[in-house]
Amino acid sequence: MSGSPGPPAPPEEGGAPPPGAEPPMSVYHERQRLELCAVHALNNVLQQRLFSQEAADEICKRLAPDSRLNPHRSLLGTGNYDVNVIMAALQGLGLAAVWWDRRRPLAQLALPKVLGFILNLPSPVSLGLLTLPLQRRHWVALRQVAGVYYNLDSKLREPMALGGEAELRDFLSAALAEGPCEVLLVVTKEVEAEGSWLQAA
Repeated sequence: MSGSPGPPAPPEEGGAPPPGAEPPMSVYHERQRLELCAVHALNNVLQQRLFSQEAADEICKRLAPDSRLNPHRSLLGTGNYDVNVIMAALQGLGLAAVWWDRRRPLAQLALPKVLGFILNLPSPVSLGLLTLPLQRRHWVALRQVAGVYYNLDSKLREPMALGGEAELRDFLSAALAEGPCEVLLVVTKEVEAEGSWLQAA
């Protein structure tokens, strides 16, 4: 794997495009396959293909070397990786995943210090065109590219432009308010150690 990706690019002059605007060609976006949303979220937030199902399976083996039934992935071998796999994958790149305490006001989030976000959200289960009355957990990446924040959900046909910092905070606020949602901040090890992802209200 290559070195750690750089910090988010500063906003360009002229402001962000409106939410829903067509993304620039430079936005990397993997579409959903099997139950590999954790792999897609990692690659989408890093804006390049650094991880594969095979790499994630190797991390699972390292996390539970003596387990016959690995607790960090689907028993069917289709993915469905847990947060420990995501955190270990980021640590291997010199990055860290910081849990966001939902009790904190989002105004305390120091966005310039955050490379991106990985959210864990409830998602409906579908069989073809049929939506079942069930929900599973789904990993979703958010990332700033060329001054614009994007929803890089692998279930979307293409990246969805959210806008600037205000729109990102609104998106996070809505996601946290809707139900069981966890937010991971993807930061460098230095930012994690300093705690500089958090600013005074």
